[in-house]
Amino acid sequence: MELHGKIAVVTGAASGLGLATCKVLAAAGARVAGFDRDEKKLQALKSDLGDACLTRVVDVADETSVKDGIAAVVAAFGGVHVAVNCAGVADAAKTVSRGEPFPIATWNKVIAINLTGTFNIIRFAALAMTANAPDAQSGERGVIVNTASGAASQGQIGQAAYSASKAGVIGLTLPVARDLAPQGIRVVSIAPGLFDTAMVAGLPDSVSQSIIDRMILYPNRMGQPREFARLVQHIVENPYLNATTLDLDAGARMQAR
Repeated sequence: MELHGKIAVVTGAASGLGLATCKVLAAAGARVAGFDRDEKKLQALKSDLGDACLTRVVDVADETSVKDGIAAVVAAFGGVHVAVNCAGVADAAKTVSRGEPFPIATWNKVIAINLTGTFNIIRFAALAMTANAPDAQSGERGVIVNTASGAASQGQIGQAAYSASKAGVIGLTLPVARDLAPQGIRVVSIAPGLFDTAMVAGLPDSVSQSIIDRMILYPNRMGQPREFARLVQHIVENPYLNATTLDLDAGARMQAR
């Protein structure tokens, strides 16, 4: 799908992978709707991208919030062609720690945002996409890109909820792609490895370097959000990519901690 003139919804748009994706898609000529819960950072995104950008405070775990957010994009821009799910949290806890079980509130939060939130965006964005005229070149009506993680199969200590949520994203990719193929909508997920985002920004340099040295094959550094965003762009523009999960991890293999 040619991005120029298309409308893209990006969740987690105020920072990290989502912010980089908004900028790359806008540079490719798309109009971007950025969803996030951080209103202040959304204002900065809007200031940066100008009229090519719509921002809205959306809680992806809340059905009404997502439904209203997608409706606002359609009302403002006339439709939705691309949806990119970047919203996520990585709250961690051990299954049993200091005589206490994994807090179920933490489990529910991670699953609600990472998995249910992803599917909320998928279903309402896909509904909007079915109203699109087929693309003149590819015949497709929409593209959905989800964010999984290498933790889906290589989860570290304390990542039971996070790993389960990301494995769920991988698991839904094929059946959702099968559901939406008759409407000309593709579905692809990306499984990033270790990226230089807010999730690791608080680590001391020595700890970050130790992680890089022990876990990443080559190049020997963390991924840059723009590298993720460029893969999103390629997925959208390559009509033969569908129903799969792409690893973007420099050959990283996660260790227990």
